[in-house]
Amino acid sequence: MAVPKKKSSSSRGGHRRSHDALAVPHLAVCPNCQEMRPSHRICPKCGWYDGREVIRNEE
Repeated sequence: MAVPKKKSSSSRGGHRRSHDALAVPHLAVCPNCQEMRPSHRICPKCGWYDGREVIRNEE
């Protein structure tokens, strides 16, 4: 079994974990209802995407 010969420093571990942070979701303004929605997704509030109604919401 492989065993480390020396203790790895906390700096080296920090470099290894530098890409593990959670990403902030990219939000865009819906042109139909002006609500914030994930970019390149159907608006969860009004159901519009790319200038047309994709999902009909019962409000």
